[in-house]
Formats: sequence, structure tokens, C-alpha cells
Amino acid sequence: MNNWHTSSKEEVLAQLTSSAKGLTEAEAEERLSKHGPNALAEKRRQNPFRMLLRQFTETMVVILIVAALLSFFLGKTTEAVAILAIVLLFGLLGFFQEYRAERAMAALQRMVVPTVRVRRGGSVREMPAKALVPGDIVELEAGNVVPADLRVLEAYNLKVQEAALTGESEPVEKEADPLAREEVPIGDRRNMTYLGTVVSYGRGVGVAVATGMETELGRIANLLGTVQSGKTPLQEKLDKLGKMLALFGVAAAALILVIGVLLGEAAADMFLTAVSVAVAVVPEGLPAVVTITLALGGQRMLRRNALIRKLPAVETLGSVTVICSDKTGTLTQNRMTVTVVDLPDQTVGLEPATDTEPDGQVAVALDLALAVSVLCNDATLPKGAEPGSGQLIGDPTETALLVAGAGRGIHREDLHQVLPRVNEVPFDSDRKRMSTVHRVEGGVPGYFQSLAEAPFLLCAKGAPDSLLTVSDFVWVQGAQEPLGDAWRERILAANTGMARNGMRVLGLAVRPLDAPGGGAAIEQGLTFLGLVGMIDPPREEVKAAVENCRLAGIRPVMITGDHPLTAAAIGRELHFGEQLEAVTGARLQQAGEEELMDLAGKTAIYARVSPEDKLRIVDALQRRGEVVAMTGDGVNDSPALRKADIGVAMGITGTDVAKEAADMVLLDDNFATIVAAVEEGRVIFDNLLRFIRFSLAGNIGKVLIMLVGPFFGMTIALQPLQLLWLNLLTDGLLGLGLGTEPAEADTMRRPPRNPEKGALEKKDALPLGLVGATIAAVSLGLGLYYYNPSDPGDLTWQTMIFATVGFAQVFQALALRSSAHSAFAAASNPLMAVVVFSAVLLQLAVIYVPFMERFFRLVPLPVEDLLISVAAGSLVFLVIKLERKLFRR
Repeated sequence: MNNWHTSSKEEVLAQLTSSAKGLTEAEAEERLSKHGPNALAEKRRQNPFRMLLRQFTETMVVILIVAALLSFFLGKTTEAVAILAIVLLFGLLGFFQEYRAERAMAALQRMVVPTVRVRRGGSVREMPAKALVPGDIVELEAGNVVPADLRVLEAYNLKVQEAALTGESEPVEKEADPLAREEVPIGDRRNMTYLGTVVSYGRGVGVAVATGMETELGRIANLLGTVQSGKTPLQEKLDKLGKMLALFGVAAAALILVIGVLLGEAAADMFLTAVSVAVAVVPEGLPAVVTITLALGGQRMLRRNALIRKLPAVETLGSVTVICSDKTGTLTQNRMTVTVVDLPDQTVGLEPATDTEPDGQVAVALDLALAVSVLCNDATLPKGAEPGSGQLIGDPTETALLVAGAGRGIHREDLHQVLPRVNEVPFDSDRKRMSTVHRVEGGVPGYFQSLAEAPFLLCAKGAPDSLLTVSDFVWVQGAQEPLGDAWRERILAANTGMARNGMRVLGLAVRPLDAPGGGAAIEQGLTFLGLVGMIDPPREEVKAAVENCRLAGIRPVMITGDHPLTAAAIGRELHFGEQLEAVTGARLQQAGEEELMDLAGKTAIYARVSPEDKLRIVDALQRRGEVVAMTGDGVNDSPALRKADIGVAMGITGTDVAKEAADMVLLDDNFATIVAAVEEGRVIFDNLLRFIRFSLAGNIGKVLIMLVGPFFGMTIALQPLQLLWLNLLTDGLLGLGLGTEPAEADTMRRPPRNPEKGALEKKDALPLGLVGATIAAVSLGLGLYYYNPSDPGDLTWQTMIFATVGFAQVFQALALRSSAHSAFAAASNPLMAVVVFSAVLLQLAVIYVPFMERFFRLVPLPVEDLLISVAAGSLVFLVIKLERKLFRR
């Protein structure tokens, strides 16, 4: 890439074979055919049909498809249709989620502006932005979206808002002079403007040096297209679980087939039994329950202003160990605010929560300084308008000064009635200051009295060192004093201290005049009034949110394109960590992989970073085993949002690109909402683990029944359709109730779950086996008691096994409820009460409604036998409660 920022204007034009008059039409046509249209090339979209097919390759889904095919082969059409319906639901949900994620590139396309003003052959014309080519001379003015990457040739108070690209909250002042160094971050290239940024002030002329995919925005589009989202922790764990169940199911089915044949049973019957075992192993309700649980969690998050775009992200939040947050607009208010006015003899804070009201001479000097900043100002703030109402118009620095003045009752329109502007000396990058001249018409406020004896008054603001060179006096205790070396050192020291705290610092000065004219020559003999320090302040609620993250074992990390001093100052105020020195993008680019890994483990603040740097940081954290959430709102954040385990975009200030690349969108742009979402994610993850354990323990019980039954003459203890009903009724319906349990008491007071751990741990084997064995023992025991080998047509024994398994799992679900509430408390989870009641009614309907009992090959049970079944099933509740107490000890 050419270092356009280090070349002079003449060198740039010569290299591009262009001139101030622009290209000829013939030259432009030739370059258009060479470089292509000035548009972001859309990556080849994935074939939707292939995308749909991919949804059916997950291990769990493959198991279900095989089970369905075997059921069709054996003539069990009902079972097959039921299984395939679940498979189809799961696949379609996954397809729609992935298809929506493909729209990020389309959002980038919309950022290219439709028309531009270009010099062609010495005349200015408007033309489509797509026709722009390298070497074109482009004219810019306030409100324009920059149509390509431009090298600035002329700048007249030109300022460009680059927050969406660099993260810099304040518009960047542009100039035409070349820079001395080649290795300069994008945010510091003052003679370059980039595609997609916005001209906020002034006007300028630039030459296009890159168009389309060759621009910085095009480079980000390439990054976004190449970044692949990995599987969420939940998806990985379910995939491992599915593979484990596949092996277990095949082994169990093969074992029972061999045992049956060896015992002299018919091969056809035993094959049907083997398929029944496979059906018993696979928790058919798992995909559906997981999807529904995540969807319900997503709805609860929406009520807390977090919009989930991809369902698995709900669970991922619960496993997050690091939150990488953009600064501008995410941690801060994205609004410059005056926080300190440093008068020559006293520093006054303007934060009402921490500072007392100044009085006496201090108040007079403060009001004088703020009045000068309001007069020497081109922004507008209607009297009575709120700072965040959208009625502020102008440069953020100048609007911040108007808001500070309004806070003291000093309004621009009131001052202009008695001190109308009659002349001005505009800001330029050489002088680094601006001045306005006002006619004194009488009735001026008291703080101006001693300075308003002359007919005119000059008000100046600018860089402190620049103002000091044209100041001869300093305003102290309501009077002028000579600006000696001691005062000068004190002012410069204050300026340095405020800058180190990440503040933008402006000096203020004044001078009575006898005449209004004279150009820049009138800027001499000024009286220095003081310094104004401003910063984009943190959101009020963020400090508490950061602390909550720490209590939950989550490490917050700031990644911003802003200045290192500003980032460090915000980090200190928000207590981001112990090591608060910002690591810059330049250092990251020099770091090797090992050093980068080391930095990722201890750094809390990164500043002046590029999109590639953000990707490297997220990648390094993930390679350290962290589950990373990345928040952001700009185009520059989108590749890292896609790469992170969960991308979180801002809903109000966020660009379309960031939202499309993200998994979750914060509707209120509130960092604290992330913490609420993390809590919700942990609750959901707890509930999913609760459901998986519930499902597997029940399925172990069913498999044991099918394996052990043949040894007692019960060749097919439960029919495939009966097993499918039990799986869907208990796993599906009761699992849904378990998936909506409220939070445990310590949800946000424990570290995140280790992402390396699977859905199950070794310590889970004993409880799962014990519960499964209990379900099998009580069910088979009753079945054996009622089994009559001499009367094969009497299916009471099979009905008793069926009923007991169902009731046992109802009691199992009640025992596994959140420990923060009673197992039978309906108020804490009304849905659980509804599903338990429904499960019992449906189980009774299958046994007692004539057409259903015939369909499932069951018989109605006498009341006493039903009560025996319920009592036997309740033993599972007691076993789980005893196991929990013993296991915890």
C-alpha cells in the first residue's frame, strides 16, 4: 500500500497522473475499466440449499434420522414421522439463523454514498459514487459522506467524524501537509479521509487514492468475509454428547440383539427390540427443548433490552469469561462534556455530583471564562434545550462549551444581544486558535464589566501553548496581572496534567479593542483567562456494571481506536483493572505470537488499534481458553464481532454492519444490559444442564429396562412408540419446565463455567447412574410382579412399566428444580406447574382414553394399581434428594 500520507500534494498528484483540474473523461473511463466500480464487492453468497442441508449433519440430528429410517423400514410410520418432525424443526431454525448472518456484507454495501462532486476536465460535476476512480479530484463540505479514500489537498476548517471507522469520538481536524512518519495509525493520519466517514465541519478538496475494495472500508469488508464464526460452547457440548449417545446406543442395541438371539428369541423380534433400545437412548426432545428454552430466554432478554439475533448466543453469554468493549458510545456517552475549568489561581470542577458551587471571585472568573467560550463559538444550542435532545448543532467540542455555559445560566443568544459578533478570525491549523470580535452595546453581565469599557471585545479560544504565545496578561482575582514565567509554567503544567488524564484542553483569552478589524494581527496582548478540560465521560451505570462483571469472574477489557491517554483515563475511572497503561496498536503490530498471548492475559486497555488488531486480540484470548464477548458499534468493530464467541452491537448508535455481524444487539446501548444478559445466560445454561441430566438419567433407566427385561421373559419391555411417547412427554414437556427455572441464589457470585468442560463431568456419572437404576428397578420390579407368561395377551405388566416410568420422571423433574425454591412451589415457576399437571393428564389419557390406549397397545389400570405406580415413581424423588445431600457433603 502506498504511504499517501507521507507524500506531498504534488507527489501524490504526480503518482496518480492527475492534476488540480481533475481527470479527463477518457482517463476516467480507462481507470474505471482497470479498477472497477467504486463499490464494495459482495462475497459470493452461500447456496441456501447447501446451507439447509448442512443443518442436518450434526451428530444428534443424524442419530434421529437413522432412527426414523429404521422405523420406516420396520413399518413404524408413526414413530418415523414424529422423529422427522423434530429434525425438520431443528434444521429450519438453524437455517434461518445462518441465513440472517449472511446479510452483514449487504449492510456494508449500503454505506457507499450515491453521488459526489468531482472535478473532471477542469469543471465540477455531480456524478454517481460508483463512477469514482483513483486520481479523481473530489470536493467535500459539511454533511458529506466521504465517497472514497482521499488524500487531502485543501482543507478549510475541515473536520471529519471517523468514529465508525477508528473509534475516535471527536471529529478529526484535517490538513493538507504531509506527515513525517510512515507508521502512523489511521486515526492520526490528518491528511487522509476514508470511505464511509462523515464531514462534520468546514470544507475541503481531496484526490481519490483508493476506491471500492482497495479502501480501508473495503479491507474491513474482506476481513468480515473471511472470519468464520466458531461453534458456541453449547453446540460443541451437545455435539460431543450426541457422539457419546451414538456409540452407547449402537452398543446397547447390538448387545440386546445378541443376548436375545442367544436366549432363543426370534431374530425379527430382537431386531425390533434393538431399534427400541436405540430410540430409548436418543433424547428426541433434546433439540426441541434446547431451541425452545433458548427462545424463551431470548424473550426474557428482550424485556431487559437485549435483542438476541442467534439463539445459541443466549447460552454462550453464561460462559463468557472476558468482555472486550469498545469505548466510544459503549462505555462512554459519545458526547464531549466539560468537566474542569482551570483558572490561573484555582481549579473548578463542573461535575455537580462531586463539586461544590463556586462563589465570590471564583464564580465571577468561572462565568467570565465560560462566557468567552460561548461567544467564541459557532455551534448552536437553543435556550432551554436539553443537551441530549438532538438540538445541539455543530462541532462536539463547541457544543460541549455551550452546554457548560448553559449550566451556569450563560446562553449564546442572550450574550449576542449585548455583545453581537462583528468580525472573526477563523481557526486554522497553523495558529491553532480562533477569535471573534464583539461590539459592546451596554447592559453586559457583571463579569464583563471591567473588560467592557472599550467599544469592542475580542474573545479567543484554542490550543493553550498557542494562546500563551500571544498573551501578555493573566486574569487573577478580577484583575489583570503580567503573564510572567511563574504563571506560564503553572498554566503549562495544568495543561499537561489534564492531557494526561485523557482530556481535550482548550485555552481561553480576551482583549478589549478600539476597532473591530485587523485580521490575525489583533491576536496579541491578550489576557489569559484559564483552561477548559473536556472528555467523553463514562456512562453513569457502567462503573457498577464493571464491578458486577468482576464479582461474576468476568474480566472487562477496553479495545478502542481512541487516544491512549483518553482510554487510560476512562479505564481508571471505571476501575478496569490493575494494569491501566494502554497498549497501542503499534506495539501489537510489533509483538510476536507469544508476546501477544502474554499481553492478552494481562492487558485491560488497548488504544489506537486497527480492525486487524482487534481480530488478533480476540483470537489470542480465545487461544488462551477464554470465552470472549466483543461489544462495539462501528464498522471497524464488525470483523471482531463476528470472530468473538458472542458479538454484542449497540442498537442506537451502532451501524447496520455491526448489528448484522453481531449475535446480540443492546437496544439501550447500555453496558449494564450486558451484565443482565450474562446473568440470564447463566440461568439458561444452568437449566440446560439440569435438563440434560434429567433426560440422560431417564434414558439410562429406559435402556436398562430394555436390556434387563429379556432376562425375565419380557422380550420387548416397552414398544418403540411407547418409548417415543415417554421421551417426548417427559424429556420434551417436563424438560421445557426445567428450562424455565428461576436463578439460583449465587448465579452472579460464582466464576464462569470452565469452557473446556463438557456438558457432563465425571462426577455426574454416579448421580445419573443411581437415578437411572432406580427408575429401572422400580418399573421392572412392578412389571415382573404383574407379568404372566401363561397369558401373553395380558399387557397389564407393560402398562405398569409404562406408567411407572412416566410418573418416576415427573417426580425426577420436581426433585431437580432450582435449589432456591421448594420442589412443589408453583409461584416460583408457573410454567413448571402447568407442564407437570399436563404431563400427568396426558399420561393418564394414554392409559384410559380408549382410542389412545389401543394405539399405544396399553390397557386401563385399576385405581389401586395406578396408585401403586405413582407411589413407586415417587421413590425417585427421595433418592435424588438423599443423593444430593450425601454428594454435597
